[in-house]
Amino acid sequence: MDKNTAIGFLLIALILIGFSWFNRPTPEQIAQRQRYNDSIAALNQVAQSAQEREVLISETDSTAEVNAFGQFSPFSTGEETLTTIENDYLKLSFSNKGGFISYAELKQYKTYDQQPLVLFDGEEDMKLNYVLRTNDARIINTSELYFVPSVKQLQDAQEVTMTLDWGEGKTMSFVYTIPNNDYMISYKVIAHNLGGAILPGNQDALEMQWSGLIRQHEKGKSFENRYSGINYKLVDDVEKLNENKSDDEIVKTQVKWIAYKDQFFSTVLIADEMFSAVSLSHIINEDKNSDILKDCHSEMLVSFDPNGGQATNFRIYLGPNKFKILNDYDKNVESDDEKLLIQRLVPLGSSIFRWVNRWLVIPLFNFFGKFFSNYGLIIFLMTLVIKLILFPLTYKSYLSSAKMRVLRPQIEEINKRIPAEKALERQQATMDLYKRAGASPMGGCLPMLLQFPILIAMFNFFPSSIELRQESFLWADDLSSYDAIVSWTTHIPLISNTFGNHISLFCLLMTIVNVIYTKVNMDAQGSTQQMPGMKLTMYLMPFMFLFMFNNYAAALSYYYLVSMLVTIIQTYLFRLAVDDEKLLKQLNENKKKPVKKSKFMERLEKMQKEQLELQRQAAKAKKK
Repeated sequence: MDKNTAIGFLLIALILIGFSWFNRPTPEQIAQRQRYNDSIAALNQVAQSAQEREVLISETDSTAEVNAFGQFSPFSTGEETLTTIENDYLKLSFSNKGGFISYAELKQYKTYDQQPLVLFDGEEDMKLNYVLRTNDARIINTSELYFVPSVKQLQDAQEVTMTLDWGEGKTMSFVYTIPNNDYMISYKVIAHNLGGAILPGNQDALEMQWSGLIRQHEKGKSFENRYSGINYKLVDDVEKLNENKSDDEIVKTQVKWIAYKDQFFSTVLIADEMFSAVSLSHIINEDKNSDILKDCHSEMLVSFDPNGGQATNFRIYLGPNKFKILNDYDKNVESDDEKLLIQRLVPLGSSIFRWVNRWLVIPLFNFFGKFFSNYGLIIFLMTLVIKLILFPLTYKSYLSSAKMRVLRPQIEEINKRIPAEKALERQQATMDLYKRAGASPMGGCLPMLLQFPILIAMFNFFPSSIELRQESFLWADDLSSYDAIVSWTTHIPLISNTFGNHISLFCLLMTIVNVIYTKVNMDAQGSTQQMPGMKLTMYLMPFMFLFMFNNYAAALSYYYLVSMLVTIIQTYLFRLAVDDEKLLKQLNENKKKPVKKSKFMERLEKMQKEQLELQRQAAKAKKK
């Protein structure tokens, strides 16, 4: 190496040493760097620890999941997806979680505020769960499992299948068949090769849990609540829980179907081979600001074959409580024992009242419905026909009242002649007068009693007739609900709970006409001096009806309004047709004729005479 090269390397070394000297870090910078390095090391340590914990938790969860679900663990996790199917009447969504219907909408109906009418939406609203007790002592809820969905298009229906597949031919499937034009869908549970391998080989029943919320769909929440709750069919009859309170029932016999119903719509689960060990309950929601009416829950057993020899078959009705639709499901069934009696979901009353509705009122309603679309006019024509049918009874009742009226002066003469202390003698003389004249105090009661089943039948028919739902007439925008002309939001104790926060115009008019009818009726019967308190009571009755009917269907108040107007007109026509003087003359002529006494009347008179004789003897003994 020559001299110049050596000097060059030396100068470079001096420059590097000098640069390093002048750019060395200060003690503060060294401390800051150390803190930075320590922070990075700490963060790396935290990240590594978190990752280790994550792996540990994942391993622990996986172990716990396997322990909890056993052979069902492949179906215990997943992401919920919906399979939506529509027909002419329904829009249904099936959830892969639980494999049941998650959403049900009735496409041809709207709520009172014109929103889509959704029977239920989501697991909170409706859930069907099967409790599976496995052969390794685990309890599995199908509502927690994730099924694999598939859809098949049939000739006149669509089929949705939800499947759990273990491989090697071991499967469990829920199969739904949705017809193109029906509210009733079929549903079956099919298992293959699960007995012994996954479920106990001797298992022959499935434990079911069905829960659902009944939500408000109509304007009058409190009124709708009266018609909402659980109905169920026994072998030959239909029963229900008490709609007016939270109620529960353990059913000791087999049950054909269970319905979660509100005023006009129902979700009905029907078993082909009957439910057993059924426990039912519904709870009223006390929150006045909520749209939930009742919370319903059912537990039951149903037959089941874990090896696929036979499917467990159901039907599910998701639709309106319309008598014609529901009754059609029984038309093709010959045996009464096989009938669903699902039309009992329409509350038409019991025994004779339901008979009157089914064979008189509904056919009459449907007949006029073929020719007229205005339901106010249909109700008016129905009222005229019913009043025409009842005309002979109404006339007989009026004639009996007229006889009592024209005989009243003779009754007052008897009362003056026989003192009040001799009440039995006075009563005997009065009854003797009635008998000889051909009059009877009960003559007007019997015709009215015969009209009573029709009055009660109409009371049941109008609030439950879905045909009137959201049908307007005059000022009423919905004949199935109240027709408020005045409303308020302030809660008034006693008034708000019984009368409501509104005044219904049809109900008010009915009350006014009822007062007029009471006066006309009392005038037709004559004075009420013998019973002075009766007059006040008769005038209080219409105002009691005002409180009773203010929340009821406007159609019902309108019917009673028209019916009473017709009755008032009939009463005035009867007055023109019946001459009191001629009637009195006829009754006096009747008194001259010999009266043939029945054996019953003879015994009754004998008893009265014996009682009078005993009273006379007692009076003589008292004087002595």
